[in-house]
Amino acid sequence: MEITETTQKNKLFTHPLFITLIALLCCALWGSATPFIKVGYEVLLPEKNVPSTILFAGIRFTLAGILTIIIFSIARKRLLYPKKENLHRVAIVGCVQTIIQYIFFYVGLANTTGVKGTILSGSSTFFAIIVSSLIFRLEKLTLKKMIACIFGFAGIIIVNLNGLTFDMNFTGDCFVLFSAMSLAVSSVLIKRYSKYEDPVVISGYQFILGGAVMIAVGLAFGGQINLATLKGIGILVYLAFLSAIAYSLWGILLKHNPVSKVTIFSFTTPIFGVLLSAVMLSESGNVPIINLLATLVLISTGILILNYQKTQKN
Repeated sequence: MEITETTQKNKLFTHPLFITLIALLCCALWGSATPFIKVGYEVLLPEKNVPSTILFAGIRFTLAGILTIIIFSIARKRLLYPKKENLHRVAIVGCVQTIIQYIFFYVGLANTTGVKGTILSGSSTFFAIIVSSLIFRLEKLTLKKMIACIFGFAGIIIVNLNGLTFDMNFTGDCFVLFSAMSLAVSSVLIKRYSKYEDPVVISGYQFILGGAVMIAVGLAFGGQINLATLKGIGILVYLAFLSAIAYSLWGILLKHNPVSKVTIFSFTTPIFGVLLSAVMLSESGNVPIINLLATLVLISTGILILNYQKTQKN
């Protein structure tokens, strides 16, 4: 009975429709993070400096880790915690995925626009497939994967052709790119480590560990945060919630599927981010609808190419 249930779960987690819906949900949540973080800078930070920015990120991810463990412990009717032999794996993911990635992302986003930041962060998909194939050797870099990446990356370029320049300022645009590279590496690490530990457990505890380190760094260098308004608290709780849900679901998908088949959907994150930034942020300007439609077509084509499988004849 248990074997049958496990088999059915594995089939569900590898079903193309399930992968598509869950991956798009994760990307929509991540896309919404950019404008909410930008609004959070104005509401939560008395002074927009690097220590306060790091403190903001640290509180968000510590709360995200706690939410992850509470939600999934209740759902599974048992307290989730990592095995002793996996503590170093949790620490490594916490360093790469939370500390390194989000210090670069939060500082970078403070020095670039919401639209440009979310577009540049979408390049993590390209890096993830390269890292998985050429560095960690978890899968082969096939012609199909290369073509899918080209379509997806072309979509990111098209959506940026709206009057914004690609001039790279180091502490803004380059920092966002560095965070995208870190996210790519962390995706591959979660894929590898999920053989030994539940990806939900990895996500939850690496958030707590990484967030605690960032809080300590932020406070040590004089960071401050204003939690006196309901709007500020609401933004912080939403950002923590989306991280808890998105990263846990993403980790489950990575455990049961090739890295490239999951991370290709990350190319849709800029679409969600650009749309929400255009609505929520006055800085983002107008993105021509033709650019968004062209990007959607290119990204969808890349996803279809990667997920297409020939029907075997009997």
